[in-house]
Amino acid sequence: MGTAPAPSALVPESDRTGPGRAHWLRVARETADDLATDAVAREQAGKAPFDEVSRLREAGLLTLLAPAEAGGGGADWPTAYAVVREIAAADGAIGQLLACHSFVSWSARFLSRPAVAAQLERRSTAERWCWGGGLARQEPPLTLTRTAGGHALHGRQSYVTGVLVADRVAVRAVRADSGEPVAVVVDPARRGIRIDDDCEPFGQRLAAGGSVEFDAVPVAADDVLGSLSADEDVLSPRAALVSPVGRLLSVQLRLGMAEGVLAEAREYSRAGQSAWHPAWPVGSPQDPHTLTAYGELTVLTRSASALTDQALRAVHDGLERGEDLTYDEYAETSVLVAMAEAAASRAAQESAARALDIIGARSAAARLGLDRFWRNARAHTLYEPVAHRLRDVGDYFLNGAHPPFVLPI
Repeated sequence: MGTAPAPSALVPESDRTGPGRAHWLRVARETADDLATDAVAREQAGKAPFDEVSRLREAGLLTLLAPAEAGGGGADWPTAYAVVREIAAADGAIGQLLACHSFVSWSARFLSRPAVAAQLERRSTAERWCWGGGLARQEPPLTLTRTAGGHALHGRQSYVTGVLVADRVAVRAVRADSGEPVAVVVDPARRGIRIDDDCEPFGQRLAAGGSVEFDAVPVAADDVLGSLSADEDVLSPRAALVSPVGRLLSVQLRLGMAEGVLAEAREYSRAGQSAWHPAWPVGSPQDPHTLTAYGELTVLTRSASALTDQALRAVHDGLERGEDLTYDEYAETSVLVAMAEAAASRAAQESAARALDIIGARSAAARLGLDRFWRNARAHTLYEPVAHRLRDVGDYFLNGAHPPFVLPI
């Protein structure tokens, strides 16, 4: 759908059997085309995306990363990234919903004991759960206290992605007795959980976010997935890859948004008139302003895409190395992802804003819905700012400092 291709097959397919990358890219494009047909109306209506989740579920995209032998898609992360990017080009909010689901549903593999992770994944695949939540640091934090029967979760989060439509939610909590941060999975229908559709964001309105109150919610031992401590004595380089894996999903989301708005603006330009010279058709070689603007935005987006491919290769190589990965190698991977985050953020914001200038005053028409790209890109980059990531890149370049362990919102 966009002006730049989804990430190329830079790395070998996963050893897990499945339909293959080509199949899933075709499914993603068909699903994206379906979402694009009513994207404007759905976004303006702002209803909780139960129908959109059903489309993802029926396409097999909610079980994409699960092993084929367990009934999943058997895909690897490069394929999952490409799928998220394709969906985001059609609908940035649903792209965020899918990205969040992919990350939190997969994270148990690195954070939990193998038997627990396998059991959770089997049930999630069989019942085709949609996951929501997030494992980033929150203030004030949720607390996990010990009880006679296990644990209890207390506290409030002001925004949880996907919670309005999720079958399971993964959140970050702090153990009351030790202060250790841990990942916890809960059923949002469980006693003691109150969900409010009170966020009302101006962008990413269909990401199904809401606030959640946890009032002594019972948590079984196996529902505490594992530690999120940044202490290198606790967090191995392999487990630390959870951070760049998740952040690279955010990169693909931003690139999808940039490609999506440029694709729509291009179609309108080919059929419309120049904003600078009404006598010249937009897209014509006679319209130098339009051609220059499209050229600059294409270069910006393709450059971000190339940098993202480097980060993708490093993440995949790190996953392949497993326990042999070193902290120095992890740091290099994390910095590459931080660079890609900054480049993709700029591409998304500039493309979404300048596409409106290219089309001119007609882009203000509500029926076109072109403003949704700017609002979606801006809302996402507000939740995932890149200033700290740029500082990490500079500190690594100048001082060789390892970047901190940071999880996506």
